[in-house]
Amino acid sequence: MRSLNIAATGMQAQQQNVEVISNNIANMNTTAYMRRRTEFHDLIYQNLRRVGSTSSDAGTIVPSGVQLGLGVKMAAVYRIHEQGNLTSTDNTFDMAIQGNGFFQVQLPDGTTGFTRDGSLQLSPTGQIVTHDGNPIVPNITVDSNAIDVTINSTGEVLVKLQGSVTPTNAGQIQLASFPNDAGLEAMGSNLYQETPASGAATTGTPGASGYGTLLQGFLETSNVNAVAEVSELISAQRAYEMNSKVIQTSDQMMATLNQIK
Repeated sequence: MRSLNIAATGMQAQQQNVEVISNNIANMNTTAYMRRRTEFHDLIYQNLRRVGSTSSDAGTIVPSGVQLGLGVKMAAVYRIHEQGNLTSTDNTFDMAIQGNGFFQVQLPDGTTGFTRDGSLQLSPTGQIVTHDGNPIVPNITVDSNAIDVTINSTGEVLVKLQGSVTPTNAGQIQLASFPNDAGLEAMGSNLYQETPASGAATTGTPGASGYGTLLQGFLETSNVNAVAEVSELISAQRAYEMNSKVIQTSDQMMATLNQIK
């Protein structure tokens, strides 16, 4: 019976759906996490009577035909690039991006990763680095004698030294943008990497056309909506139960056939 396999694909699809939802809920408090959404496709159809075929020698056309679907599959898991809320941390090197763009991070293998997680710190040598110790790109070093550091909305890192009235510019933070943000590949640790689907990265100054601005002392929170995720979880659970009910019904129908004498 086709219904057994069809319902099995439905149960598997909903299991994967629950896994995506559970990952969203698990990352509710992850800085700059972007929630995921599941998309499904129906599987190939079996034509028992093909649409548009002729039903007689007179050339009569079959108007609808008979097509039996074979189930469902997960087609994609989309990342929703929606701005999260901003929360104040009062940490000098915490930065939130208001608008479009990603921070650039130099990874240990020499490649560049991208993130919206602006929880940055200073390394022992004064470099601005991520919580894993990876420096941002372009590399910016803050003088160890600095008594105050200001990062303005356009990404200028202004350092005030002891005995100096005018702050000095220690560097300029650059943001990266992509033609298709959803095409970035998640690497874990709040990092993404460029792929052919995302297109090549273009860099620019915060506040320039197409790029967001920076807000010092703030972090972007996850854009997960707890109420919406719980609602989706209940919906996925009900769909899973209904598909399991189809398997039970199919099994009962087959048992009826076996009992015929």
